[in-house]
Amino acid sequence: MKTITTIHDMQSTVRMEKQTGKSIGFVPTMGYLHEGHMSLLQKAREMNDIVVLSIFVNPLQFGPGEDLETYPRDLIHDEQAAENSGADYLFYPTIHEMYGDEPSVTAVVKKRVNCLCGRNRIGHFDGVATVLTKLFNIIQPDRAYFGLKDAQQVAVVDGLIHDFNFPIELVPVSTVREEDGLAKSSRNVYLLQDERVRARELYQALLKAEEAIDSGERDPEIILRTVSNHIISETGADIDYVEVLAYPELKPVKKLEGKIIIALAVKFQKARLIDNMIVTIKDREHQSAFEQTGKEA
Repeated sequence: MKTITTIHDMQSTVRMEKQTGKSIGFVPTMGYLHEGHMSLLQKAREMNDIVVLSIFVNPLQFGPGEDLETYPRDLIHDEQAAENSGADYLFYPTIHEMYGDEPSVTAVVKKRVNCLCGRNRIGHFDGVATVLTKLFNIIQPDRAYFGLKDAQQVAVVDGLIHDFNFPIELVPVSTVREEDGLAKSSRNVYLLQDERVRARELYQALLKAEEAIDSGERDPEIILRTVSNHIISETGADIDYVEVLAYPELKPVKKLEGKIIIALAVKFQKARLIDNMIVTIKDREHQSAFEQTGKEA
């Protein structure tokens, strides 16, 4: 694996690889890699000749008071993990390399952001769309890989690729979980010991919602109460939101039908965790998964 730090060198490398007809899979990250990131790299490795991983803690997607300065970083670990998972190139630019003194043009996302995490993180997805527009132009991938743990981000990227006509296939990858169901996240390191035990109940809350849908429940308000009540009684954490929306449009629904997302965010003492479940409902049959295909139920 080769580490590249400049845009010029990355673009030159991409041109060289594309001239030989090789396909490129791209995994954008903010580093501090865990098994969730590894699953993205492994999927990219299966589907492409060349795999590029980027590590860039993007300041444009952090708001005032958020953890930009304290966001966990470990480049030595990340380089080893990326190489072990089959990355061919690691793109690791500085903030100045990506934005210069100050960007003169940035993206504004108008849809799929006024809900879930986007509601209280004004400008966050503008920062995501801006950096991805730059990275897509630098890497020029055939396919880009994103984890469905942040399903809102996947929906926003879907809109970005479609609206800006990027010739890129978006590949959502299922959420990777701990043995007790907690979704893998770089921010899990912020959990206190007792909080870590209680955090597993977030997944259990989603499973209860799935069980209710299996039983024929189609009222989104009842699903909301099912999830919220379990979180309140079992975690002691503060609920940021629990929402049931159409997916990937992220619009409110009056009845559960078609593809929906049940999403939640909770705040522990030093950690804010998100999770979700995507369900496709066809009358009383549904398939649920943390990926778009899923299983028949």
